[in-house]
Order: sequence, then structure tokens, then C-alpha cells
Amino acid sequence: MELSRIERIVDKYFEGETTIEEEKELQNYFSSTEVAPHLMQYVSIFKHFEAARKEHSNLETPIFKNPKTQKRIGKNNFYWVSIAASIVVVLGIGLFYMFGTESSIKNNELGTYDDPKQAFEATQNALNLLSNNVNVGIESVQYIDEYEKTKNRIFRTVPNPTSEF
Repeated sequence: MELSRIERIVDKYFEGETTIEEEKELQNYFSSTEVAPHLMQYVSIFKHFEAARKEHSNLETPIFKNPKTQKRIGKNNFYWVSIAASIVVVLGIGLFYMFGTESSIKNNELGTYDDPKQAFEATQNALNLLSNNVNVGIESVQYIDEYEKTKNRIFRTVPNPTSEF
């Protein structure tokens, strides 16, 4: 065989453009003892393909002989899975109503007060806590505004008109 023809076929092989006859020709060439030295790297590939072709599995695969039996098994599985899913949904809804709504109905947990003075004091405490947290946030914004002014002085840029607090 011509060496240039084999090289061309090898290039086509790795591009996925060979025909079956060309692949058989490559197989015959690389299984012979007269392989060019620069093509010796491909010998192991084609020997592997030859070894893989000779391998046979001894495992038996179960095949249903009656297609009606196969369909029936699928229908039975679907039937039981749908029943199990329905039971899970019903149990989930039942447990939600038994345990989920009971704790949210109690008045003690809702924050309601019978005495107006206690309600007023609780409201004042909540508003004071909110006011303190808002004041901390405003102080942080003032630090950012000071930083912005200092940065503008250093870099001599125009002040930002939206950062006035």
C-alpha cells in the first residue's frame, strides 16, 4: 500500500470522514508488521479495536416473551404509585390542619392585650426599638456623607447633589 494514501486515510479517519472500506484498509495495514515508524503511534488504537471486536458477553438479558405481560406490569406499577401518592397527599393535608393551624390560633401568641395600658406600653417599646435602629442607620449614612465630602476634596470632583442629609 502507498504510504501517502494511508496517511490521507488516517487524516480522514480522525476527521470522521472515512468509509467502511477505508477503515478496513486501515485495520489491515495497522495489523500487519510493515507499519511506517511515524505511524506506529496508531497501531495500539487499531489493535484495541480488533480486541474489542472479539469480546463477547456471557450475560443473559431477560426479555419478556409476551408483550401483554410487560404492559400489564407497567400498568400495575402506575396503579400502586398513584395510590401511594394519594395517601401521602391526604396525610400531608391532615397533618397540616392538625398541627399547623392550632398554634397560630392562640391569642397569647398573637400579641393581643386585654388591658389598653399594657398594649400602649408594648407599642411604645416597639416604636422606641424601631427609632433606635433607624437612628443608628442615619448615623452610618452621615459617616458615609463625610467620607464622600473628604474624597471630593482630595480628588477635587463635583459634589454629589443627592447625598445631602
